[in-house]
Amino acid sequence: MAAGQVEHPESIATQEVSYTSGGSRIGGYLARPRENGRYPGLILLHDIFGVSDHARDVARRFANAGFAVLVPDCFSRIEIGTDESRLRERAEALDDRLTVGDIENAAALLRGLPACTGRIGTVGFCMGGRTALLVACSSGKIDASIDCWGGSITPDTGVTKLHPTPVVDLVKNLSSPVYAVFGAEDENPSPAHAIELKSRLEWAGKLDLVTMETFANAGHAFFADHRPERYREKAALELWPKMVAFLKQHLS
Repeated sequence: MAAGQVEHPESIATQEVSYTSGGSRIGGYLARPRENGRYPGLILLHDIFGVSDHARDVARRFANAGFAVLVPDCFSRIEIGTDESRLRERAEALDDRLTVGDIENAAALLRGLPACTGRIGTVGFCMGGRTALLVACSSGKIDASIDCWGGSITPDTGVTKLHPTPVVDLVKNLSSPVYAVFGAEDENPSPAHAIELKSRLEWAGKLDLVTMETFANAGHAFFADHRPERYREKAALELWPKMVAFLKQHLS
């Protein structure tokens, strides 16, 4: 059984959505409990594979846990296509400045829904984990964030023309709680990168805002149950309730 697996899919309402950000149309996938009510908003930030079947499935799992979940297509502006041989090229074409604006506008879309309480969190995996931490350090419009093994956040791995500032250099701006998750066997972010992030947080006086946890016997993308070579069931099953509890605590 996958962590958070939805036993009754008929209890979840889903739809394709879109919104405008920086003059561009951003596509997305929305999942929420079908039962009438108001739920905390959650932006699920996808990995390098985009708004995939897995990303949609995870969105439904969070909806089943009581959130109104939006998965914005962070690649909406990039016309490289979805060929797997060009996935990294597509990811490298993302512009941090535009991405932050796109996520802020995704939050505005959620806040405008009758089914949303107005409290908004993010949860990101891999590339999306970096995005979650980037937005948390760049915007005051997110109330809580989960960064799952977001790599390329340090000066040795995280600087390009479109990613001009390492995310660790931005932690001084952090103003909302973050749950940062790492795998002990990961290489990017490695345990050394986690130590550097903690050091920067401590130096900036922000360590009290961040819960950091490293899972043993787990590497990059250990929650990705659609990737057998990466998936680590024990760690994934341990992580799921911790993510839900963190979000409910800070988005209530």
